Amino acid sequence: MISFFENLFEFQKYTHQVLFAWIPFSLGDILYIVLCILLIWHMIRCFKKETRSSSALKLLVTINIFYFIYQIFWGMLYFQTPVIKKLSQQEEPSLNKAKQLALQYLEKCKATRKIVNEDENGVFIVTDLKSVQSEILIRQQKLPKYISDKKAPLINAFKPSIFGDIMSFTGILGYYNPFTAEAQYNAKLPSTYIPFTSAHESSHQLGFAREQEANFIGYLIGINSGNAELRYSTEYFTLKSLLNFIAEEDPDFVKNILKNYSPEMKRDRAFEKRFVLQHQGWLDDFFGFTNNLFLKSNQQEGSITYSYFIDLLLNYEK
Repeated sequence: MISFFENLFEFQKYTHQVLFAWIPFSLGDILYIVLCILLIWHMIRCFKKETRSSSALKLLVTINIFYFIYQIFWGMLYFQTPVIKKLSQQEEPSLNKAKQLALQYLEKCKATRKIVNEDENGVFIVTDLKSVQSEILIRQQKLPKYISDKKAPLINAFKPSIFGDIMSFTGILGYYNPFTAEAQYNAKLPSTYIPFTSAHESSHQLGFAREQEANFIGYLIGINSGNAELRYSTEYFTLKSLLNFIAEEDPDFVKNILKNYSPEMKRDRAFEKRFVLQHQGWLDDFFGFTNNLFLKSNQQEGSITYSYFIDLLLNYEK
C-alpha cells in the first residue's frame, strides 16, 4: 500500500510541477488563503440559527475533503521505510564522533566562507539564488542510489512565500505545499539559511516526508556542491546541528568551537542572532508548539530534536 502511494506521489509531483511551476507567484499560498476564507465564512454562518445546520455540514465536509486529499498526496509518505534502515550499519550517535565531525565542519566552514560574497557589513549574502536553485536540482540526480531512487524532474518550482513577513515571527524557514508541489522559502531570512532551506524543501519535493530525513537529503545535496553559496549554507547548518546535539552534554566544547569561528563566521552568527531576537514573540511560541504536535502526530521526533539527523549523518560519514 505504501508503495502504491509512493508511485502516486511520483506521478502527482511531476504533473503538479509541470502545471504550476511556471506561475511567478505561489499558487499554493493563494489556495491556503481561499481555504481559510471559506472556513471562516462557514464558521460565522454556524452561529446563525437559519444557516447553522447547513453551514456546519459544509464546514465538516470541507475539512474532511482537504484532509483526505492531504493524506493521498502527502500524509502516507510518512510511513515509508526510514532512511536509517538503508544505511549498511546503524549505531547510536556517539558524542565523541559528533565532536570530531564538528571540528571538521568548523574548518570546512572557515575555508568556504572565505570564497563567498558578503554585504557592506561583512555578512554573507546570496548573490545568485537562481544558480543555487539550479544546482540543487542537478544535485538531486546525484544522490546515492541506495538512499534515494526517487525521480528528480529538474523543474524549478521554488517559490518565495507571500507570508514571508509573518513567517519571520513564527520560526518557520520554509514549507512544502503538497497540493501544488511548490517548495516555499522565506525570502526575508538571513542568507545563511536560504540555500540549505531550499535544499531541504527540495527534498520534500522528491518525496522525503520526515523533517530530519529532508535535512539529511538536503545535506547530501549541498555538501559536495560546486556552488560555494549552497555548500557554505549546508556546512554551516551541519555545524550548528552538531553543536546543538553536543551542547547538552558538553557546553564547554561548544563555547570553544564558537570562539574559534572565523571573523566572517562570527559576523554571520551575530546577524542571525539579531534577526531571531527582532522576531521573537507569541507567534514563535505558538507555531513552535503546533509544529511540535504536527511532527509527533506524523511518526516523527519533535521540532527541536536533532538526534535523528545526527544519527543519519554519523552513520553515513562512517
